[in-house]
Amino acid sequence: MTATGGPVLDLRNVHRTHGSGGAAVHALRGVSLTVAPGELVAVMGPSGSGKSTLLTLAGGLDSPTAGEVLVEGASLGVLDRQELARLRRRRIGYVFQDLNLLGSLTAAENVALPLELDGVGVRAARRAALAALAEVGLTGLGGRFPDQMSGGQQQRVAIARALVGERRLVLADEPTGALDSQTGEAVLHLLRRRVDAGAAGVLVTHEARHAGWADRVVFLRDGVMVDATAPLAGVEQLLSGSGR
Repeated sequence: MTATGGPVLDLRNVHRTHGSGGAAVHALRGVSLTVAPGELVAVMGPSGSGKSTLLTLAGGLDSPTAGEVLVEGASLGVLDRQELARLRRRRIGYVFQDLNLLGSLTAAENVALPLELDGVGVRAARRAALAALAEVGLTGLGGRFPDQMSGGQQQRVAIARALVGERRLVLADEPTGALDSQTGEAVLHLLRRRVDAGAAGVLVTHEARHAGWADRVVFLRDGVMVDATAPLAGVEQLLSGSGR
């Protein structure tokens, strides 16, 4: 789908440094990136290149050391804690690498939780949660707890939680990691469909075949964006560190 309108996500010369002095780790160094409505951007790079750091900053889960992150024109750095939490609940869907499901809640309750926290009534939130679970192929499993589900089923619950409601920005950190290839493709199809409906998506992946679902591929190495337009044919060279 051709992206239209202003960017949903806008990273402007973003730096993220952990620690200080000789022990400082520069996770991101001057990264700029925009993602428009209807656009899915894949982020690739070697382990430790800054991919997950980029997602946590885009999702407002961490703050840059320097630079600015905007979501739908709102600068995350000027929002107070409550405003930031509200924006994350309403506008940002996040699929974590470690899922972050609450073991004491059922699948449906996990998916409904962000809606309920935002003031949606329990019944309406449950209806939306069950619809989201059906969308990821988990019809009838809303009453199960995470430890009663396979790893792949838990992954799909996490994806349903990220897609429920009117999320305008969907951030996915290796969302197919616990899935077989067929289910993984189905999940990427769901992500692609949500983006084609007008959301913006950022997908962190190490697999070129998954990056093939994206409109654009961004390559990171040592916290620096080394290429934002390379064809997938160049993936192996960039990931291996050759071509510096």
